[in-house]
Amino acid sequence: MIAGRVLNVLRTAAAAAAALVMAGPGAAQGFGQPKAPVFGEVDTGHLVADLVPEKASIAPGETIHVALRQRIDKGWHTYWRNPGDSGEATQIKWTLPAGWRADDIVWPAPDRQPTGPLMNYGYSGEVLLPVALTAPADATPGQTVELTAAVAFLVCEEICVPEDAVLGLRLPVAATPGGPHPQFGKTVAAALAAAPKPAPLTAVFAREGEALKLAVAGAPLAGADFADAYFFPFDGTAIDHAKPQAIERGPQGLTLTLTPGYGFQSPTPPAGLAGVLSLADGRAFEITAQAGALPAEAAGLGPPPARAPPAGGGGELGLIAAVGFALLGGLILNLMPCVFPVLAMKAAGLARHAHERREAQRQGLAFLAGVLATFLALAGLLIALKEAGAVAGWGFQLQSPPVVAALSLLMLAVALNLSGVFEVGTSLQGAGSGLASQRGMAGAFFTGALAVVVAAPCTAPFMAPALGWALTQSAASALVVFLGLGLGFALPFVLVAFVPGLLTRLPRPGPWMVGFRKLLAFPMYGAAAWLAWVLTVQAGDMALARLFAAAVALALAGWMAGVAQRRQAQGGRPVLAGSAAGMLAAGALAAAVWPGYQPASAAAAPASAADIPYEAYSPERLASVRAEGRAVFVNFTAAWCITCKVNERTALSTAEVADAFRRTGTVYLKADWTLKDEIIAAELARHGRAGVPLYLVYGRGSQDGVILPQILTGKTVVEALEAAAAG
Repeated sequence: MIAGRVLNVLRTAAAAAAALVMAGPGAAQGFGQPKAPVFGEVDTGHLVADLVPEKASIAPGETIHVALRQRIDKGWHTYWRNPGDSGEATQIKWTLPAGWRADDIVWPAPDRQPTGPLMNYGYSGEVLLPVALTAPADATPGQTVELTAAVAFLVCEEICVPEDAVLGLRLPVAATPGGPHPQFGKTVAAALAAAPKPAPLTAVFAREGEALKLAVAGAPLAGADFADAYFFPFDGTAIDHAKPQAIERGPQGLTLTLTPGYGFQSPTPPAGLAGVLSLADGRAFEITAQAGALPAEAAGLGPPPARAPPAGGGGELGLIAAVGFALLGGLILNLMPCVFPVLAMKAAGLARHAHERREAQRQGLAFLAGVLATFLALAGLLIALKEAGAVAGWGFQLQSPPVVAALSLLMLAVALNLSGVFEVGTSLQGAGSGLASQRGMAGAFFTGALAVVVAAPCTAPFMAPALGWALTQSAASALVVFLGLGLGFALPFVLVAFVPGLLTRLPRPGPWMVGFRKLLAFPMYGAAAWLAWVLTVQAGDMALARLFAAAVALALAGWMAGVAQRRQAQGGRPVLAGSAAGMLAAGALAAAVWPGYQPASAAAAPASAADIPYEAYSPERLASVRAEGRAVFVNFTAAWCITCKVNERTALSTAEVADAFRRTGTVYLKADWTLKDEIIAAELARHGRAGVPLYLVYGRGSQDGVILPQILTGKTVVEALEAAAAG
């Protein structure tokens, strides 16, 4: 199977490259170069595409669906969200007016498209891909807005051709919700009605030898025709797509015998199996199966448990208490490992001016300004996202793969600078003291801003309740709390700069600072590598390959800039080298943050380093386990959360904790917030939290979960598990 997949991918890539060369420069623009939108139909070569609305108008605050319609040439096809053994899903990038929001594609159930030894999933003929669009509450009735969608398709017959278009739609804003669009309303409504949806079905799967058994049951399947039932997984690695799916019928359901894919060959096979169950009568259901023992027949599964009632929030703090908590949290944030590299840089900067009191004070104030400006900018962005209806929390920016890629390159650039590859804002000869002073102020401000950026993966004690409270209050209150957080974070360096007794304790400047500066480069290299790992978790190996290519280009740009600076110091005029370095650095950044990242598979592993089994969190799974009368430990975490990873290594990976889980029979659920997940964000908010980590322990008979400290110890976890098991 793997060999066939590789051959097909190579064939597809070669055909696509040939098509791009033959089509000329315009065909390769895709999402990269802007095109004027076409308000109507566009023939991309092998299909005709346009945007069709569900309604003729939209009211302020209303949500309607706009569908991307594809009318595909006979014999050709496009692809589903999981294309199967080869192919690429259709992509849409929206450009909307301020305050408007577009959700993900509502994917219709796909067709099977066998090609030689491979099985692909996609569409032929005419297909509509609806997307929910929401107008802001302050949209002006009477205006007509222009919505733009840059779309990219892979269209295949015997060869595959990448095609693209930029489509536009003019949509009037009405004072009140209107009726269906006279031409397309019924068509879009029919597509939405036929799209797979969750249903009261229960699904489990189990590995039996070389087979993978998937059992699905529930009232919607009673008496259904299972003659052509088929399971389309969301994860392309879950099953061998080309192998047949044998069907066993039951009074209320069925069991499919699948061939596991290479995702089940890893030491940590998936703990969940999600996808679409398609039936011969045209119905299709979204299902999520959990690993477990199969019943004697599918009909014995029964209906799913009801969702657990909402847990209590984090309590009312009040503005003064929230600011106090934020101030303490900011102070403690200086001790978090994620900010050590940048704070060491600032300490070295203060040491340089340890015996120049006035300059040290200016440096401290510039650092404070950088910290406060960045904290307030993050707060403003969080508030804006909340007002727009998005679910976001502390560290939200690291849920974006392009942002993570850009930060990794930034850390690399800082490390190269500290290593002496190039200089920032100065020549090797130096300049007048006035310019040097200005550069020092700008550098201190930038260091403060950078410290806040790299502190985002960390949540210190006292921060969580303060930020959780702030994000439920008015914008003014939230800004005051974030201001307190920034003051606490910057306070140690301001005190050192303004208290003479502390300042004089710093060592005098000397040759040791050159070596110390180069030593500080290595934590920054480590930070760049860590962010590269986070990007791999979020977006997969291809994203890492793009980042590595951008990193090589950036390093070359830094070296060229250093060469230019050294030549300038010797009296030369390296204009060409300096310009080329700047262009190369800009190209590296653009390559790293280019749109089109695809989320990596996020299937949960069944065991941690200390052999503690865990399952992927969902509210339904939590309710199910609690209905069984079992204790539950829920770990809200993320790959970019340093505090989370330290806790998992020091407290959740010990033999004592693993034994406590086994002894008490506690179920371990992991809620991974590495990528955006509105369900997890909502759960965090319900417990008064704006970010991770959050640890909840539910006892056998307790209604609400007990919140554990953000800094865990093995003893704390063991005691909490024992108390939960006791009821």
